Amino acid sequence: MRCLIIDDNQSFLAAARVLLEREGLTIAGVASTGDDALRQTEALRPDVALVDVSLGAESGIDLAQRLIQDRGSDAVVVLISTRAKHEVADLIEERSPIAFLPKSELSAAAIRRIVEGNPRER
Repeated sequence: MRCLIIDDNQSFLAAARVLLEREGLTIAGVASTGDDALRQTEALRPDVALVDVSLGAESGIDLAQRLIQDRGSDAVVVLISTRAKHEVADLIEERSPIAFLPKSELSAAAIRRIVEGNPRER
C-alpha cells in the first residue's frame, strides 16, 4: 500500500514516515501544501492520502474534497488531526470525506482497516 502524507509539520512528516514504513507501508511521498499535494497525487498515484485537517493557512478538509472530486484519484483520503473527531465532526460531516484518524492512533493497521472498510468504489 502506497501512501502520500500531507502535513505542514515537518517533524510529524518525518515521524509518520518512519512509523508507517516500519509497519510495512510504502511512503510514496510527503507534501506540506495543498498545491504540492495535488501535484504529487497526480504524479505518484498513491493508494492512500493522509491529509492533515489544518495545513497552516490552508484547509485540509477542502484539500481532501479536491482530492476526492477534482482529480479523479483512486486514493482513499483519510483526514488526520491532533484534535479528536468530535472537535472537527461538524466540518467533516459537511464535506463527507472518507475517513478520519486521530494522529495519536496513526498506524499501518488503522490505515489498512480504513481502506478495507472503504465503501467507495475504486
